Parts: sequence; structure tokens; C-alpha cells
Amino acid sequence: MMAWTVVRAMEKHAPFRRLILEDETIIENKNFDLGIAVAIEGDRLATAVVTDANRKSWNEFVEVYRKTVEETRGGRLDAMNAPVVISSLGAFGVRTGAPIVVPPSVGTLFIGSAHREMLPNGKKNETAEVITLSLTFDHRVVNGAGAANFVHEIKEQIEHFKLESVVATGTG
Repeated sequence: MMAWTVVRAMEKHAPFRRLILEDETIIENKNFDLGIAVAIEGDRLATAVVTDANRKSWNEFVEVYRKTVEETRGGRLDAMNAPVVISSLGAFGVRTGAPIVVPPSVGTLFIGSAHREMLPNGKKNETAEVITLSLTFDHRVVNGAGAANFVHEIKEQIEHFKLESVVATGTG
């Protein structure tokens, strides 16, 4: 679900559909990939790539995401042309992180582990399940306000996510 919401946010925020080529040319593609950082044997890291992520229906996206991550763990290496890479250590209980951006990507989004926090609400305090999103981005492509808007869009996508509507329409 998190990866899906990132793709939906990328559709609305053009700088996060861009790539920085080796000669430092910045290009934007109509269709774009999504990268997922995957831990592999020997404390190494590889990037699983969901190609044409924005063109896939929910069911296709989920299937390709799972298959690609599994194959990457098994040693498959793809050419990495994903504008955004998702990284998470949530399985280890890590709440925050400071990811780096590796070209040609323009951003890396760290997704922290879900945890409960107290939310002050007048006289009664409530708890809510929260996650921390940490975005590192290349200032040659986007500035802080644009990056903040992108993360805010991801937040909105998460908060309003409904599987029924995604499956029915094929988009988020």
C-alpha cells in the first residue's frame, strides 16, 4: 500500500518523475519506475524496480512489486532508472532514518516502522498509529517546499486509502 501511495503522489508531482542522467541532464518521463531498496546477502543493498509503476492496476502493481522484490533478494539486478526509491527498516523497528539519494534517482523516501503515539486532544489524550516519512531529495530538481508538498500528498494518499476504490478503478 505504501509503494502504491508513493506512485500516486509521483503522478501529481512532476519533479519526482525526473531522472538525473550521467551527463547531469535532467529528464522527465511520462511513465516512470519505482525503486525499492532490498537487503541482500552479505549486508549488501540492491534496488528492486517496478517498471512503468504508474501504468499498472492495483492487482498488477502488487503482483509485480512482490515478484520483483523476491527476485532481487534472489540475486536479480535491474538497471536502476527509478526517480524515487523507497527504503524501510520498519521490520527492524526503526522509526526514522536519513536516506541518501543515488543518481539517477531524485529522491529516496525512508518509511519508518508503525508505532503508537499520544495525540493531545484538549482534556483527553488519544493514541494513534503513526509512521515517520523521511525524504532526501536532490536540490537540482526540487526545492524544500516542493518536497514537502510531495510528502504531504503521500500522507493524504495514506490517510484516504480505500482498497475497494483502488480495485474498482485501477488507480488511487
